[in-house]
Amino acid sequence: MQTIALLYHDIVPQRRYETSGNQGADADVYKLECEEFRRHMEVIASQAGPRPKAVTAAGLGEGGRRLLLTFDDGGVSAIEHTAGILGEYGWPGHFFITTGCMGTAGFLDAAQVRALRKDGHLIGSHSETHPLRMSACSGAQLEREWRQSVRRLEDILGEAVMTASIPGGHYSRAVAAAAAEAGIRVLFTSEPVTRTRMVDGCLLIGRFSVQQGVSAELVAALVAGRALPRARLFLAWNGKKLLKAAGGPAYLTARKAILSRRAEAEKRRRRRP
Repeated sequence: MQTIALLYHDIVPQRRYETSGNQGADADVYKLECEEFRRHMEVIASQAGPRPKAVTAAGLGEGGRRLLLTFDDGGVSAIEHTAGILGEYGWPGHFFITTGCMGTAGFLDAAQVRALRKDGHLIGSHSETHPLRMSACSGAQLEREWRQSVRRLEDILGEAVMTASIPGGHYSRAVAAAAAEAGIRVLFTSEPVTRTRMVDGCLLIGRFSVQQGVSAELVAALVAGRALPRARLFLAWNGKKLLKAAGGPAYLTARKAILSRRAEAEKRRRRRP
């Protein structure tokens, strides 16, 4: 089966990036404004292809194409904006929660997580503390990140939590193995691929990241299963992967500085008469 999973983060009102989720210019590039996200949903609805489903009900052994909508970090916009737009279409989302941030400014609290689940959305782990480079964590750290997050969510929801996504897309086999050991059976990566594979009984599903400026037309092409847009995203992602590997923590520091300068320049531009 071809699995097309789209990776979103926060969905916020116009330029109100500070209202939800992680803060800073490097986080803001992943936040879409409500109208932009709504256009994406409209174009998906207009397609003749698959409709978004929850992974547990998607029929993992079936043929054809499967479409999944995922949202990382657990920002409060999930309940304030995202769920309402999805509800207009009757579509479920997969919301992955950084449990160590729950109840803090800009993030969902336990009651809101329960409300999302009650509305038919799937709740999963996004780790306990959102490590900057999860693939660089020790085995003991990985075990704590997954187990503590899963247990906290299970206590909140009163049901097993068997889905998760990897913070920052920093995948390694050890990350997947630790997730499987914590009871996770479906683990989402950030690799832009449609094929799935198993690691220690855990199904790995790649995702296509949707950032600011990604057009509704590109989303439509991805949902339609067109090969060329997928290939371009795959090549770009692998180029970035090489930079991350070569630069290590320095890459993340440089990226944050560059994006911060761009954000400040944009603010100055908007203030000009």
